[in-house]
Amino acid sequence: MMRFSPAVVALSLVFATVSSAGFGQSADIDIKQRSVEYMQLGEAAQKRDELDLAADLYETSLAVDPRNGSAFIALAQIARVQGLPGKAIRLYREALILDPNNLDALAGQGEALIQRGATEKARVNLSRIETLCRSRCAQTDQLASAIKLADKKPVLSAEAVTPKPQIGDEEPTTETP
Repeated sequence: MMRFSPAVVALSLVFATVSSAGFGQSADIDIKQRSVEYMQLGEAAQKRDELDLAADLYETSLAVDPRNGSAFIALAQIARVQGLPGKAIRLYREALILDPNNLDALAGQGEALIQRGATEKARVNLSRIETLCRSRCAQTDQLASAIKLADKKPVLSAEAVTPKPQIGDEEPTTETP
């Protein structure tokens, strides 16, 4: 009996910890109502093209409930419209941390990656969407068409050109000693 006691105690602690952890967590679907209300206000502001107000409302929604992945996606969409694909990618990543299978976040992140010129990474997102969505999804078509458009654009390389200063280009200064 004594030689089994440490194992029984350890095993009972594991079961007690695992079972009590399940009771303390709420379901991911249970987003606080106040957060949802701020999301709706943000959507209304976004439809009126008041992007700064919409972003503030979405951020408030996240402050109320940081598990609101829809708020991250909405903020990322605003960042893309404002020409900030790096910020959008980061916000989509936050939404994907909450739900790795979110098709809207995967498609949006793919489009933001295309904006940054990372078409190959966008293709990875497209294949993931195709894997998750057995039948044809709107997100699949959306990202596939964005990739096709990106493939049609010519690739431009920017060369850093530093103008060489020439003698006599500087303005004369009149100094009096």
